[in-house]
Amino acid sequence: MSTQARYALTDDRPTEDVEDHIIHLSGVTWDDYERLLVMRGDHSAPRICYLHGEVEIMSPSRTHEAIKSVIGRLVETFCLERDIPFSVVGSWTLKSQPKSRGAEPDESYIFGNPDAERPHLAIEVVWTSGRIDKLAIYRKLGVAEVWYWRKGRIQPYGLRGEKYVPLTTSEVLPGLDLELLGGFLDRPTTFEAIRGYREALRELAAR
Repeated sequence: MSTQARYALTDDRPTEDVEDHIIHLSGVTWDDYERLLVMRGDHSAPRICYLHGEVEIMSPSRTHEAIKSVIGRLVETFCLERDIPFSVVGSWTLKSQPKSRGAEPDESYIFGNPDAERPHLAIEVVWTSGRIDKLAIYRKLGVAEVWYWRKGRIQPYGLRGEKYVPLTTSEVLPGLDLELLGGFLDRPTTFEAIRGYREALRELAAR
């Protein structure tokens, strides 16, 4: 197993070079938040989230980015193999001033109609502790499903009214086996992860 993959699946990792860099600010107005977004510009990082005057600015580590990217590529592989139309909307800035919330997913997707106002799926990698609870943000922004990756396991949450409940399987991607998908996250390269997962999906389809 590669060094990166070993760190992704365990908590036994060095603290230098692989930790996310996070800054928390309090007493931030909505206008201040908007100014931070303008200063950051049209980039996917750092990712900035806002919740009732609290701001988190997170510069993801290489390992954080690698994990979210591989999960995303496997989601796309599943959709291609199962003929599910999708659009990648990445770290789309989702925000609502009346609800005093804003967030940027690690990765996000729309399935079907590409003109949807919100992604159907947001993916979050929890790599460093002490983060703002982004479920508290997404639940008011109307994101149907959120996947949290923690220590090698993906936990999906589905929106019920204005709260999230843990799910055992994905609702926006019926038939997707999260344990199967997660089993390919420790491959040494993204190429090997995609190829292995694709072969597994084709074997299942042929049964």
